Amino acid sequence: MSELAAGATAPDFTLTAHTGDEVSLTSALASAEQGVIVYFYPKAATPGCTTEACDFRDSLSSLAAAGYAVVGISPDPIPDLQAFAEAESLTFPLASDTDHAVADAYGAWGLRPGRTVESVRRSTFVVNPDGTLRSAEYDVDATGHVARLRAELLGS
Repeated sequence: MSELAAGATAPDFTLTAHTGDEVSLTSALASAEQGVIVYFYPKAATPGCTTEACDFRDSLSSLAAAGYAVVGISPDPIPDLQAFAEAESLTFPLASDTDHAVADAYGAWGLRPGRTVESVRRSTFVVNPDGTLRSAEYDVDATGHVARLRAELLGS
């Protein structure tokens, strides 16, 4: 799948989260006044993915107060996501996309910079309440990315 751009319709998805519950873009949008931040990360409990997840965790209250929900998606199996969420006190849904179908639909599956094997490209999407993309960012840096996104969305 090719990369998505702002204004495109975000592909809907329904996946199982680390809690055992299903999470879908439609249900997340229904409970988020301003939209949903969907981010893809390569592997739970690795240094970069932990940094990014903890940055989202630490920003979650301000994002939620501004009307945004957060959903993290990786190809990890549920037990790995459960362990990651528990170890890092992550309270937003971490969804399992083991066949990378959702990552494919978002253009977030492919060659990462400097790699020769396809995997999840660290990518972040902000989905407006109407299901269109406010933004689509590929190959983002784990460090500082969430702070920049928070400043863009919240002005802080």
